[in-house]
Amino acid sequence: MKRTLFALGVTLSTIVSSRAIIIQEFHGFADSSPDPDPNGLVQGSDGAFYGTTANGGSGGDGTVFRLTTNGSFTTLASFAGTNGNSPQAALVEGSDGAFYGTTFFGGDNELGTVFRVTTNGALKVVQSFALTNGAYPHSSLVRGSDNAFYGTTSSGGDAGYGTVFRVSTNGNLTTLAFFGNTNGAYPQSSLVSGGDGAFYGATSSGGSGDFGTVFRVTTNGILTSLVSFAGTNGDSPQAGLTRGNDGAFYGTTYAGGDADYGTIFRVTTNGALTTLAHFANTNGAFPQAGLVQGLDGAFYGTTYNGGTDDNGTVFRVTTNGILTTLVFFNATNGANSYSGLVSAYDGALYGA
Repeated sequence: MKRTLFALGVTLSTIVSSRAIIIQEFHGFADSSPDPDPNGLVQGSDGAFYGTTANGGSGGDGTVFRLTTNGSFTTLASFAGTNGNSPQAALVEGSDGAFYGTTFFGGDNELGTVFRVTTNGALKVVQSFALTNGAYPHSSLVRGSDNAFYGTTSSGGDAGYGTVFRVSTNGNLTTLAFFGNTNGAYPQSSLVSGGDGAFYGATSSGGSGDFGTVFRVTTNGILTSLVSFAGTNGDSPQAGLTRGNDGAFYGTTYAGGDADYGTIFRVTTNGALTTLAHFANTNGAFPQAGLVQGLDGAFYGTTYNGGTDDNGTVFRVTTNGILTTLVFFNATNGANSYSGLVSAYDGALYGA
């Protein structure tokens, strides 16, 4: 299957005025073995987009790329196992202008890495995971107010259910918290700053019903489970949370809800959970990505499946739960998006 990087040719502020929505392909990855599998994008301070692919490159272990808004595409670096293998998440820009990310495999112990890459393609490993301090990071990093990076590993730690960690730009890694199943298990998503000095996130499993959790963790490692999903209100959140203008957090669950195709939810900092919308396959199914808030106050996202051709959708949801499908993927314009959208400086949405 050919993978694409796309843009929705309409600003977030004009979507609600019913103007035509145009999806434009900016770059198509050629059919290859293995499939490049692009992850999410981030817009750098230079205006270009940066991202990773889980496969492809000179060694087949994945790449880091740069894409300008006029479609100029450059492969900046290729992973080769020892310096990382199979990145699964987007990058984040550091205070030094370089980008930081994680790989699921590779490094000294084949358990994943934290890496740094410059805009001219100089790639180096910042830290390799060693099981006791975490393994197999599946999510992107978030930059803290201290300019260190915070993230999760999907496995490893004391009980093998994953960790929350802090890593400095010089590679100092501190494990802040260990998941133990009852408080969550196997986080696959990135953290988000809560504005209160703590970070918030979700686990794909664990909790009281083993359907996943929403948690809060402080920078000194106090982990609090805020919500346990129960299936009917959501199951297996795969993506990070988005902090809304109202201070609450918004997210998606991969499954669960009325038809078991996933949900969109809102949760407050004290754990009050509201299911805003249920996917029903015709309007999308199995969202694997998080949300982005538009200038109109609504949230935008993608689903991996569902829609008219079962290739996924781009959707809009209001804070009171009105769900609108904006785009149906049909393979020719892309398919099976598992990465989130980016609200760019030009007001359009970009995705992969």
